[in-house]
Amino acid sequence: MKEEILNSKEFKNLVKSKNCISLILTVLELIVYFGFILLIAYNRELLNQKIYGPVTVGIPLGIGVIVLSWIFTGIYIFWSNKKYDQKISALKEKLGGQL
Repeated sequence: MKEEILNSKEFKNLVKSKNCISLILTVLELIVYFGFILLIAYNRELLNQKIYGPVTVGIPLGIGVIVLSWIFTGIYIFWSNKKYDQKISALKEKLGGQL
């Protein structure tokens, strides 16, 4: 039965869609994170510019990196709850609850 599940087209499509969304969000997170690190390394003048009082450009950008990480996580959770879980349930029903 395990071979049947692993070789089914539905299961392969499910794995492919999960890997696709995971890869996209991971690449976006890496771009945001390493972009911020590269700014710190190569453009400190920009990050040191004052916005208001003692607050520099780097502070909201750093907070933005953290917030974007949460948003990417939320996107994955939303996708998982709306799409992935439904596909898992449908696959379980099709295969007789053996998953």
